[in-house]
Amino acid sequence: MFERLTDRFNEMFRQLSGRGRINEDNVREAMREVRTSLLEADVHYDVAAKFCEDVVQESLGREVIKTLQPGQLIQAVCHEKLAELMGPVDSQIYYVSPGPTIIMMAGLQGSGKTTTCGKLATYLSRREKRTLLCACDLQRPAAIDQLEIVAGQCDAEFFGIEGEKNPVKVARKAVVHGRSIGVDVVIIDTAGRLHIDEEMMKQAEDIARAVNPHQIYLVCDSMTGQDAVNSAKEFNERLELDGVILTKFDSDARGGAALSVKAVTGKPIKFMGVGEKMESLEEFHADRMAGRILGMGDMARLVEQAQEAFDQEEAEKLQAKMAEGRFTLEDFAKQMKSMQKMGPMKQMLKLIPGMGQNMAMMDQIKGDEFKKMEAVISSMTQAEKDNPSIIEASRRRRIAKGAGAEVNDVSSLVKSFTQAADMMKNMASMGFRERMRYAKSMAEGGMYGQQGKVKKRSKRLSKGRKGKGRKGRTGKRR
Repeated sequence: MFERLTDRFNEMFRQLSGRGRINEDNVREAMREVRTSLLEADVHYDVAAKFCEDVVQESLGREVIKTLQPGQLIQAVCHEKLAELMGPVDSQIYYVSPGPTIIMMAGLQGSGKTTTCGKLATYLSRREKRTLLCACDLQRPAAIDQLEIVAGQCDAEFFGIEGEKNPVKVARKAVVHGRSIGVDVVIIDTAGRLHIDEEMMKQAEDIARAVNPHQIYLVCDSMTGQDAVNSAKEFNERLELDGVILTKFDSDARGGAALSVKAVTGKPIKFMGVGEKMESLEEFHADRMAGRILGMGDMARLVEQAQEAFDQEEAEKLQAKMAEGRFTLEDFAKQMKSMQKMGPMKQMLKLIPGMGQNMAMMDQIKGDEFKKMEAVISSMTQAEKDNPSIIEASRRRRIAKGAGAEVNDVSSLVKSFTQAADMMKNMASMGFRERMRYAKSMAEGGMYGQQGKVKKRSKRLSKGRKGKGRKGRTGKRR
């Protein structure tokens, strides 16, 4: 999501930076193109127009046109205005005491409401909250069975009454049952329709009056763009929403709903669904999302994902092995598995500042890199995993054949592992600042490329030319 919009913003920043000094006309022309891109992304017309005008006025107020780095400064203004557009957001759920805290989920059919109930329960369980899922969707066939399956997947309690026709009765009994078994949160899954109608709205209102939920969330499909914003507006007029959860955020949708829903409805996006797994629900942070849209990355989210994926005790054991030089390919594979828990490689790279601006490189990432690496390591003997230096040509051919890979894949893995092991051994005994300096030097000329060699060679050539000009073999000036 937002890839085209990110490209458009970055192209604008590059053009403005290339001009050196700019004038008001340059800024307005650039923002006209951005407004077109926002409308193509299905952002509400009034929202797009106001955002662009706000950026222009703020840029003129800060005298961006008089600076020598207009591209960078306008990027900062755009980030600030995007964050204002989507926020402020408080994604924290406030719990009542005594419990249970009641959360009601509403939305149209097909928006992913039932699955989102499970994702929210998983999110709460990671925060040590015991949850009960209540099936009040009595319209859709097998909806009760689906929610029961979802409850099993996220290790939550389940409450449903087969044959009951009144969702209000089910909701009341679910709250009583939840209180009796001591759950912290009751999540009520309500019925949806293909479109908003009076019967659907009345049913949602009746449930809300009966159980008096502490939070009401509207689940919207982000792929529906402006339809998601319109439905949020109508639901809010009848239910007084506390927030919106946008689903399918990992899709190729244009993303207009994320930029429009807060401005149009006044209700913040609280969470976003970023995948099919039950763990794929993220808190929505307006400033971080603004950074992603502008290709500035989201390091805070990357750190959070790493903390969730890596076991602290295992990490400490691994650090000790690195310091002693006992890091093996099996340890390497374990690290790769932990990284897989953080999400697809392409999504992780987008969280790194600057990487979002190189979409051409991103498109080359197929997403099966970890699986191929795992297959290669699995085809090795224990001796080869413990000591990769013994893997010569004949062994590489055998390993490649067993893994269904190319010999070059095996060679690349061994080389990457050797470089990583050396780096980790050197870094294990360093302080934080030393690690940062070492990592920077490696990035400039070590395991991440040939920049270091190029710089040295360029320096040598320039030194040779200094004051002498360029010479041919005869020593004469050309």
